[in-house]
Amino acid sequence: MSGNIRRARLEERPRITEIRLAVRENQLMDPSRVTDADYQWFSDNPGIWVWEENGQILGFSAADTRDGTIWALFIDPDHEGRGIGRALLAKACAVLRAAGHRTATLGTAPGSRADGFYRRAGWVALYIDKRGEQILRLDL
Repeated sequence: MSGNIRRARLEERPRITEIRLAVRENQLMDPSRVTDADYQWFSDNPGIWVWEENGQILGFSAADTRDGTIWALFIDPDHEGRGIGRALLAKACAVLRAAGHRTATLGTAPGSRADGFYRRAGWVALYIDKRGEQILRLDL
């Protein structure tokens, strides 16, 4: 891998949104769940982190330091399987750890590739929430 992780700039939101809408699983069925205010908060506070390679953003992550959750981790489908997700997940977990959290949680579709990815990374399934998402936890 020859990319680097850096903080996203506000003007890069169209590319981040493009990646978010291109995923094959965990598709955003209700775009109102990601508001301009959400994006602004994450940009201003803990940061939205991107994987950039040859001037192109290939993935992003964001951690919510208010509650210890991973808010987002998405990779351009054409660049999956290269370790970008693992690197961005590690960055999101580091942000939570630096904010004082000792555990992280996230939600994803049960039985999805993402579910398997997180479990292989040591995340533990807790329960299925009211939206039908598998909630997982990792000790930081």
